Formats: sequence, C-alpha cells, structure tokens
Amino acid sequence: MNTLDFYKGKKVFISGHTGFKGSWLCRTLLKAGAIITGFSLEPPTDPNLYYLAGIQDRIKSTIGDIRDFEFLKSSFASAQPEIVIHLAAQPIVRDSYIYPRVTYETNVMGTVNILECIRENSCVKSFLNVTTDKVYKNNEWEWGYRENEPLEGFDPYSNSKSCSELVTHSYNNSFFNDTLAAISTARAGNVIGGGDFAKDRLIPDCVRALKDNEVVIVRNPASIRPYQHVLEPIFAYLYICQKQYLDKRLSGYYNVGPDEVDCVTSGDLVSMFCSAWSEKAKWNNVSDKNAPHEAGYLKLDCSKIKNSLGWYPRWHIEEAIEKTCTWSKAWLAKEDIPSLMDQQIEEYLGERKQ
Repeated sequence: MNTLDFYKGKKVFISGHTGFKGSWLCRTLLKAGAIITGFSLEPPTDPNLYYLAGIQDRIKSTIGDIRDFEFLKSSFASAQPEIVIHLAAQPIVRDSYIYPRVTYETNVMGTVNILECIRENSCVKSFLNVTTDKVYKNNEWEWGYRENEPLEGFDPYSNSKSCSELVTHSYNNSFFNDTLAAISTARAGNVIGGGDFAKDRLIPDCVRALKDNEVVIVRNPASIRPYQHVLEPIFAYLYICQKQYLDKRLSGYYNVGPDEVDCVTSGDLVSMFCSAWSEKAKWNNVSDKNAPHEAGYLKLDCSKIKNSLGWYPRWHIEEAIEKTCTWSKAWLAKEDIPSLMDQQIEEYLGERKQ
C-alpha cells in the first residue's frame, strides 16, 4: 500500500484541493514528490487546513469555480496532468436543502466539466471521481451496500453525487473505452481527522464545543455510519489511481470504508472522542424537529477493493479518534501542523513508531 514512490515526478491535477480531503491529499503527494496542480474555490472555512498545512506555496494553485468551464479548461490544458483526482463538490447535506441548484450545478456539471477537460487532453491516463457512500438507494439495511446496488440518493447532495456517478459512467462508455484514460469512481464513507472545520459534522462540532468547555450536542446518536480516518480514503484514492494507471482493466467503481467492526453509531463515536479528549468532556442528545432527513443505517461492503486491488483499512476507529484528538489539541496549542501531518502520514504507512 506504500504508493508514494509511484507518484514521484507524476503530474497530478486535483479539483477541490483547498478542502479538508484535498489538503490531506496535497500534503501526502508533496511527501511523494508529485507535481501538483490544484483548482478550487478559496478554502471553505476559517480557520482552514489548506493554509495550516503549508501547502499554498508548494503547488500550482488556481482559485476558480469548477462550474466555470473555460477557466477550468485553461488551467487543465496548462497543467497537462497524467493523473486527475476530482474532489470539488458542495459536500454538506444540510446546505443542499438550502442551495439545491448550486449543489446540482457544482456536483453534476462540475463533473461534466472536468470530464470534458480529460476528453480534450490526451495526456490523462488515470481519472478518479470521488463521490460518497450516500449515492445508494438507502433501504435502511443493517448490512453494507455493494457497488452493484441501485444508485439514487435521497437528498439533493446525495442525489447529485449519484448523478455524478452516472455522468462518469456515461463518459467512460461513450468516450474513453478506446483511449489510454482509465476512469473510476470511489464511494467513500464518513471521514474524520485533524483539520476538518466544516459545520454540521460530528467531530468538528465536538472540537468547537470542547475547546470552550461546552457540552457537545448530538442530533442523531443512534445513526450508524462507516467512520474512518481521512488517510484511509486518501491512500485508497492514490492506490486506485496507481493500479488503473498501470492496468486499465482495474478501473471501475469502488467502495472505500472501514471494516464492519468499525461501523459505529454517532453516539459511540462522540463518546469515544470525549473520552480521548478529557474525562470532563460530555455530550447530550438534542432533538431537532426541523432537521432534514438522514439515513439511520449506512454501511459499505468493501470486498471489491480488497479482493481486486489488495487495499485494506489500517486504523481501527479507536486509532482514528486518537489521531484526530492529537491533531486538534496540537492545533489549539499552536504546534507545527505540517510536521504533525507528515508524522501521521508516516505512522499510517508504518514508517514511524507510534
């Protein structure tokens, strides 16, 4: 799973590079010696991981809207990437109820735009569209969804990501079957990790409350989600891109999530985080009658990526929480965040004693 050597000197184009996942991906690829071009809006939060991670001066960064095709096309043509990882999205479920049109324009037409760039530039050998575990028609099953399950998505965010999947499948069938470009999608579960400052996410809400010695508020403590540390999908994305770059037959649709034992309720996740933070940390369940619909059960069956590519998750949920807690406390103490991120990447790869 140590794919960093492969990426040395490779030209990688990342949409959404200023976000939470994008910043961890950039930091990882910088360690690998990749040549990175990023295209994204300004970082979505203040504070934000992008600047904390010290990325901005070490890559070619273009601030732009994925919906602006002409600007995207110019940046893409200038970069001439070999590998493209598409992260740019409107990623918040609650915001998708408030801004459904923007959500669809970004998540659907943004995907069309980047696929058009690939269609017009023969330099690309490997493309990965990162979607979500929420693309599936949710039947409230207690077992994991497989890649051949029907796509749907209940809310505008989830549905727009399902549409993004279908757009990718159509472009692959229509334009890329007879080219060198290998096309895949990755449906990742919920991620946690240091540097996520987004609203309406459990761990960022925990950190905001606990740093002010407040009680953490949890809306749906019984909901089950496939929580994983952010480095799990980051290395899965890199692994998929590497494998299909070397063998196009390995392209396809891949779930990326934790093992069954690490699929926990939101209440359990917050309890573990509070315990790791301080014995005084507490949380409370507060019902929100105006809250939008959320699935009760959501799990992924990741047999395909394990059996086809040999990828397996490395950190159990307890380790993921410990790493997230360590990062968050280091940030509050104004410690060296880029060095800590590099350390956690090395720990994930088993290159440093933990």
